[in-house]
Amino acid sequence: MSWASSYIAQLKNGQTVTFRPRGYSMEPRVKSGALCTVRPAGVADVEVDDVVLCRVAGGDYLHLVKAKSSDGRVLIGNAHGRTNGRTRHVYGVLVKTE
Repeated sequence: MSWASSYIAQLKNGQTVTFRPRGYSMEPRVKSGALCTVRPAGVADVEVDDVVLCRVAGGDYLHLVKAKSSDGRVLIGNAHGRTNGRTRHVYGVLVKTE
């Protein structure tokens, strides 16, 4: 069970979630410990440069959509240029940080 499992389950049930992610991979866009509000969304609902809660290669991330593919996948990466890989497992999109 990952840090995001309960949030993903809630998003799958159509609920908006709030949480405080830790880490520096998304700074300055999302600061470590900021209160983040994420609403349910899938691959079809997001655009390049959106911040999404997703699963890539078994890991859960609150990271950026770097590109969309014609095969229904998105390329996920952090705010510092690193990419995590492509996925169809997008659960929500960031709508607010505090």
